[in-house]
Formats: sequence, C-alpha cells, structure tokens
Amino acid sequence: MKTLILNFLLFKIKEMSLIQKYNVPGPRYTSYPTVPYWNEAMFSVAEWKETLEKSFLESNTSEGISLYIHLPFCESLCTFCGCNKRITKRHDVEHPYIEAVLKEWELYCELLPKKPSIREIHLGGGTPTFFSPENLEQLINGLFENAVKHDDYEFSFEGHPNNTSRTHLQKLYDLGFRRVSFGVQDYSETVQKAIHRIQSFHNVAKVTFWAREIGYTSIGHDLIYGLPFQTVQDVIDTIDKTNSLQPDRLAFYSYAHVPWIKGNGQRGFKDEDIPKDEEKRQLYEMGKKRLSENGYHEIGMDHFALASDSLYQSFKNEKLHRNFMGYTSSKTQVMIGLGVSSISDSWYSFAQNAKTLEDYYDALNLNQLPVFRGHILTSEDLIIRKHILNLMCQFKTSWTEYGTYFSELPSVLERLHEMQIDGLLEINDSSITVTELGKAFVRNICMAFDLRMTRNKPETELFSMTV
Repeated sequence: MKTLILNFLLFKIKEMSLIQKYNVPGPRYTSYPTVPYWNEAMFSVAEWKETLEKSFLESNTSEGISLYIHLPFCESLCTFCGCNKRITKRHDVEHPYIEAVLKEWELYCELLPKKPSIREIHLGGGTPTFFSPENLEQLINGLFENAVKHDDYEFSFEGHPNNTSRTHLQKLYDLGFRRVSFGVQDYSETVQKAIHRIQSFHNVAKVTFWAREIGYTSIGHDLIYGLPFQTVQDVIDTIDKTNSLQPDRLAFYSYAHVPWIKGNGQRGFKDEDIPKDEEKRQLYEMGKKRLSENGYHEIGMDHFALASDSLYQSFKNEKLHRNFMGYTSSKTQVMIGLGVSSISDSWYSFAQNAKTLEDYYDALNLNQLPVFRGHILTSEDLIIRKHILNLMCQFKTSWTEYGTYFSELPSVLERLHEMQIDGLLEINDSSITVTELGKAFVRNICMAFDLRMTRNKPETELFSMTV
C-alpha cells in the first residue's frame, strides 16, 4: 500500500513539473499553417478560386462539401468569449444578414463547375438562435436553391439555452438538422456572473429534453475549465449536473485568455482571478476523471463522447477530421465559410472573410467575394498539415506512406526527444504515438512539427497557453 501511495505521489510530482515545463503559448491547430503564419503576400483571391475549383472537382462526387455559416449577433456580451460577434438587441439586423450570406453563396455557386452536394452544415456564432426560426428556414432553403443534399448529410448548430425555443429546434429538425450543441460553460453562479453568462440548469435541461423528444440524434454540451473563480468543486458539480442529462458528446475546453487579441471582451475580470498552472490542471484532471467514470471517452483534444455517438465511432475507425469547425465525424476536402470573418478551406488554400459587417456588406454590394486575406499551402505545408491532423485526431502519425516524409523530419524528432524522455510520446523507426500522459500535451507535440513557427518565433503573444 505504501508503495502504491509513493508511486502515485511521484507521478503527481512529475506531472506538476511537466505542466510548469510545457505550459507555454501554443496554437489549437484547427489549421496548418495557423492564421498568424499565413503568407498573405503570396495570396490572391484569383488563386483561391483556382484551388477551390480544383479541390471541388477532385472530391465532390463522393465527399460532398461542408458549409460553415457564421451568425455573429448576440444580445449580450459573454466576457469569456473570443468569437467574432456583434452585440445588439435589434432583430431587424437578421434579414439583411441572411440576404448577404445567400448572396455570398450565390457567388460561390457561380464559380463551381456543377451543383454542389452539401454534406455538412454548421451554424456557429455569435448566437445562431438569435435569429428567428423563420429566418433560419429562409437561410437553409436558400442554400438549397443552388445545391443538393448529400446522401450522408449531417447538419448541426450551436444553441444558447436561454433563447433556443422548441420552435427553433423543431424547425431546424424539419430542415434536416440532427445535431445540436448547447453552450453551458459552468453552473457556478460566481463563475457565471464573472463571465456575464447567466443561465440556469433548468434552461439547459429544458432544451436538452426538447431536442431529445423531437428526435435529435446527437446532443452536445460545451463546458470550459480555467474560468475566473472556478474551483474543482465547480467542475465536479457542473459535470455531475451534465451527466444527469446524458448529452451524447461533450466539449471540455481550456479557457483561452487572450485579451490582447480580443480587446475588452475578455477584461470583465482580473488576470489573478483566473486559475493557472497546477490549479488549472487539477480542474482538467478532475473533469476528465469524472467524465470517464460517467462513460465518456476522450476523443482528440478537449472532446469526449459516449460510445454510441458518431464522433466516437469516427475516432475508433480513424476517420475523425479537424478543421475550422473543430472536430467532425467525416472529412470533406472543401469547406466553404459563409458570413463575416468565416474561414474557407480548399485543402490547398485558406481564405478568410472580412472581419467587420461593414466591410463584408461592402464587398457583396460590389458582387465580390468578401475575402480579405488567405494562404496558399506549399507542398511542405501539405505534408506538415497531414502529420498535425494525424496527431490531433488519432494521437499518432507515421511517415511510411509516399509523400509523408520531409527533409526536416530529423530536426522535428530531435525536438521531440525530450518529450519522449518525459514519457509524452513513443518514437519508433517510422512513427510517433502519443502516450496517455502525453494526450494533455498534444498541442506541444504538434508544435515540434510546426516548421513555420520554428523558423519565425513570435516576438509578441499570439496564442493562449497550452495547459
């Protein structure tokens, strides 16, 4: 018994030292290269269009395409949020915005050589349920005036528990949506006041039960650890309440404190109010332990799902994909982002829309795509992107297949050597596998592959902390 206790204490001491060692700013890798390392000087909208058509022709027949639609309006500001949003209580903004998104989609459909087959739609925000059910119906029906549904389609949206009505859920279900995620964050009143996100367990339970009654097959809850004033007991209480509702999947995100990027939106509390280092790590470990005890399986980074959910099945079948929408259960080579600030991905290039509503509307009024920056991936970028995707989605990668080896791989393995000594990964002759201990540090492992960041170390703060 004494030996077991001693080994446990030694393990915790080692883990604490690893947190102090590896808790550095790092990307979340929804793309590679990450946005701060895009080569905007070499980007042009004309080349973006060329890569889009090329990728569409390569993949459309079997894969279909994905659409991410950014709906930016919120009635109040949540001070933890790093998303692009416009705060307003005026709902007369809805219709002009829907018209603009459909105009943008029309411009894209004119570029594509044939009618697109839409496999995925995700409505993000902002607050998608800020929009009325009728306006959301106009949006979805408008998309399919120029497109068809893929045989294996999956449509999802983000709902705010305080303003998602049963009519919202029924209308979107009737339009083909079967997956919904609700932003919960934390049930502590102290935490909710600090982040200006007041919502009761009753409201979350109500919309969860409605969604299940209507027939949604995947209901998700988004939780965050590392929020101001958050304690271990808060995390336990939130996860226990969440478990009583049995959502099919969970996102358990690390709070990204980046006020230097997001401005006043993340300054509703002081820096010293935020759990850091070992304190924050305990929140994650306790949350992860509780989720595991409740039957949730860890998938990629920050995500958990029941064995019956499609995300878990994709992970087990090694078909999990990651892009600007986060983790998805299937891969499409083409992802078009519609709406202000949205990012599109043709696999060979990225393109981001204007970040302000005014600039977005101005471009569309001129019948132009509202793209303001992007990146054309080099052959090296494409190889590195594949390795980082493998690590983020499957916790492993290899260089046995043609086109997966690159000249700087020995330097990458040298950078990973110390992580191997620390027990975060195993390196074999032609592969890398992340260990159970290393899963929490997968962002750090991916950073060793990030050649653009290695060659150009940031001089200012660009990313949130990895732990």
